[in-house]
Amino acid sequence: MCYYAHMNTMLLDSMTADEIVDNMPSDRALDGLARFFSALSDLTRLKIVTVLAASTLCVTDIAELTSLNQTTVSRQLRILKSMDIVECSRQGKVMFYSLAQNNVNGIMELAVAAVN
Repeated sequence: MCYYAHMNTMLLDSMTADEIVDNMPSDRALDGLARFFSALSDLTRLKIVTVLAASTLCVTDIAELTSLNQTTVSRQLRILKSMDIVECSRQGKVMFYSLAQNNVNGIMELAVAAVN
């Protein structure tokens, strides 16, 4: 919104202002967005999310595909899991990781298109 700070007078009409306010996400939703984008602001985590967008993988495969060591991958997966971006399931002794939400793929595609 555009307004003069010293006069506290809005420059746009009240109907448009009401529409903007009505469509603004809640503070809780904005906090979630900030945390989501913060989690994806790290190059290592972006690499991991990118390979998980293609397939469910174990730590060994993620490390190999991203050229990262397994300790780094495990640490970053814990962060992504705590942010509900990644989920895991056990098959025998092996943990497999996947994206927790299908819409993360779409977000990643839009973001890549925006920077290309």
